[in-house]
Parts: sequence; structure tokens; C-alpha cells
Amino acid sequence: MDNRLRVAIIGYGNVGRYALKAVQAAPDMLLTGVVRRDPKTPQPSELAGVKVVSDIRELPDTEGALLCLPTRLIPQWAERILSMGINTVDGYDIHGELADLRQRLHQVAQRAGSVAVLSCGWDPGTNSIVRALFELMAPRGITYTNYGPGMSLGHTVAVKAIPGVKDALSVTIPDGMGVHKRAVYVELEPGADFQAIAEAIKSDPYFVNDETKVTQVEDVENLIDMGHGVFLERKGVSSETDNQLFRYDIRINNPALTAQIMTASLRAASRQKPGCYTMLEIPVIDFLPGERESLIRRLV
Repeated sequence: MDNRLRVAIIGYGNVGRYALKAVQAAPDMLLTGVVRRDPKTPQPSELAGVKVVSDIRELPDTEGALLCLPTRLIPQWAERILSMGINTVDGYDIHGELADLRQRLHQVAQRAGSVAVLSCGWDPGTNSIVRALFELMAPRGITYTNYGPGMSLGHTVAVKAIPGVKDALSVTIPDGMGVHKRAVYVELEPGADFQAIAEAIKSDPYFVNDETKVTQVEDVENLIDMGHGVFLERKGVSSETDNQLFRYDIRINNPALTAQIMTASLRAASRQKPGCYTMLEIPVIDFLPGERESLIRRLV
């Protein structure tokens, strides 16, 4: 009997492509298929032999779904799939709204007996866990989260959704002490009003709190680099001991890391009681494949 977790991928953009690789590499997972808007169009070569459908109901026995979708589509998709009794994970990345969405999805999941893990990326996500560990080690102090420089997937998708934008790239530029600037490059549809689009970008919730420069270019594709990074730093006090300094510095392929974290989070979801969780609420050991006892012996 095959006891592997049966997983579907919803969406096949930047994150979905890496999610395919992550699920196929997971020793305890089995890919049931990929859900795309138009499965009848020619598929990329890596999907040869993979079932591609337009509705998850065409993938029977699916136990968990990776929602590799733009953030603003996550709430409706998560509610629908959770209501079917299927666990979900996603990369929802609007920090200020995720706590309210967690409460909303928690009720849906509990009614359906399913599990959602919300905001399973590197920030929010694994960086949230690191920030909590820093605070555990030095309860008093200040933590700075400095992103980039690099391409922000969520910000880029938000710009692409603005009418008149043909293609876009949003780059996060760290300015120190947790402050960031945004450099946005847009390729416009014929006849689009650049000034109106620039104002729409700057007033979007993704950008409204940061200094943002919008530049029109002829070809965005020539600027794309999926690299990103973050530097977390906390200087604080352990008990009554001053000058405790902790640093966490990573340089990454953004969608590849996001997909890997989402895949691990779906494993963790299968080990939780019905409801909606953030990664911060789940024991770290639940994200790892293998037997708990052997993991403790190897990692502790």
C-alpha cells in the first residue's frame, strides 16, 4: 500500500514550476496532477506524463494542495479547496492582513475537517520562525529585517495586475534598519498612460509604505533575475546581559525556496488537527520527512 501524501499543484507560474520539482523529490509525496486555467494548450516538456486539469475535482484522492497562485487569489481558492476536505498551503505575503485571513480560514477548515497552513514562504514563513528564535534568545532588543536586493514575486504580480501593464519587475532595495525602497520596471500596453500607472502602483497596498520609483522600459524580460535575499539582525539583552548580537543572512532563488517551504508545510499540515495555522505555530520537526525519533537523534 502506497502511504505517500497525494499532492496537487494549483497554478503553474514561477512558484508552481519549482513546486513540481519539490514534490517529485519528496520521499513521502506523490503528485496527483497540476491544475491550470487552460489544460488543453500545449504543455511544457517537464509536464510530460503529468495529469493536467482545470479543476482539482478531476484529481481524485488528492489529500493536499499547493496553492501556487497570486496572493490576492489565495483567500477564495483556499476556502473552496478546504471546504472539499483537502489540506492547503500557500505563499500569502501581505503581512498586515494575514492574521485576519488566518481566522477566516480557520473556521472553514474546522468545519470541513481540513488543515490550512498560511503564508508558507521565506517571509512571512521561515523568517518569522527566525525572528521568534531571536526574541526567545534576547527578549529585550530590536530586530531588523532587511530584504534584498532582489525580485519580489508578490510585488511583481501586483504590478502585472494593473490594467495597461504588459509586463513588470519589482526589485526590493534594502535601505538599512528594516527600511526598503522599491524599484519598479514596467513594460506597457500600446496607448497606456505611464503616469496613471505609476500612481496606481505607488498607491497599491504593496507599495504605499515604501519609497517607490517606477521606470518604463521596452523589454522587462531582459531585466529578470529570480535572485533575492534577506539579512536579519537582532541586538538585545539576554536576562541582564547586554550586547547579544544575532545575524541570519541568506541569498536565494526566490521561487525555488518558496516552493520548497510550501512543500514541507504541506507535510506539516497532514500532522495537525483541523484548522488554519501559520508556520510559527507548528513544531519545526513536523516539516521534516522521516520518523520523529530518528530526527531527534540526528538533529538535537
